[in-house]
Amino acid sequence: MKLIFELSGEHPDLPAAELDCVGTVVDRRTQVAVAECPNPAKAGRLALTHVVLEYLGECGPTLEAFASLLQDLSIRTARPFAGRAKKIHGSQMRASQPEIERLIGSMIAGPVSLEDPQEEYRVIASEDRCYFGRVLMRIDRGSFNYRNPMRRPFFHPGVMMPRMARALVNISLAGEGDLLCDPFCGTGGILLEGRLIGAETLGSDFDSAMVEGSRRNLPGADVMLADATHLPICDRRIDAVVTDLPYGQSVRIRADSMERLYDGALAEIRRILKPGRRAVVVAHRDISEIAAGRFSILQLHEQRVHKSLTRRILVLA
Repeated sequence: MKLIFELSGEHPDLPAAELDCVGTVVDRRTQVAVAECPNPAKAGRLALTHVVLEYLGECGPTLEAFASLLQDLSIRTARPFAGRAKKIHGSQMRASQPEIERLIGSMIAGPVSLEDPQEEYRVIASEDRCYFGRVLMRIDRGSFNYRNPMRRPFFHPGVMMPRMARALVNISLAGEGDLLCDPFCGTGGILLEGRLIGAETLGSDFDSAMVEGSRRNLPGADVMLADATHLPICDRRIDAVVTDLPYGQSVRIRADSMERLYDGALAEIRRILKPGRRAVVVAHRDISEIAAGRFSILQLHEQRVHKSLTRRILVLA
């Protein structure tokens, strides 16, 4: 099924990269993408998408072109509906949002209900295109806010927020029943997001306080005290790896330098990961050269956290 995704503006590339877990992207503009998705229900796992729509059509960025599209579609519905429009910054569509919405209401045959619609038809105008569809779902971003790390039994500063952790799990292509591993699991945030999409999870950390904290945050979780450069895991056992590499002077490590730690950890990730599967590794410095010695780098994203901290997200296979 062909779907339209209204994407978050939190990052220029990560929201579209996340769509790999639900389908194949066939078209993309700023904050919108179109993808072929064999199972649309899986879109509910996304973190960096706002709205998912059934694809009905697309046209150029003019009111006349959109009116022609609506005429060709000849949509009829017995259910009360509303027409909504979203203009992404930089769109070439000159018509106003109210003008577009009035056009939808006038050209779809059926009862209009702006206060209590049972269906919503939505147009997203981005760059040189207008994408039109019927809303299938909205992503509940409130659930991510509810899982704020500060609400958990064990908290440690600097942990990754749930939306980003979920996005990275999605980019790893971990699926229901897959075994997801985080060798630097910290407080367990990545493991939690993996569990919520139906993956089996396995975590480790060299810091006993973090291992105990993860177990408090995720009762029943499989978390072990282990050196990430010598993991007690069989070769080619893991379906996906997602991890945030340690940084800073306060981090407990066994290696005599961060470079040795990163190289040793990547070697272990290579060993335990099944062929053809993905590892998503977050670093806070450029480790591309180290990673390229062990993996093919499929994607590299940068995300500025604050003035002195930039995440570098490597997707490896």
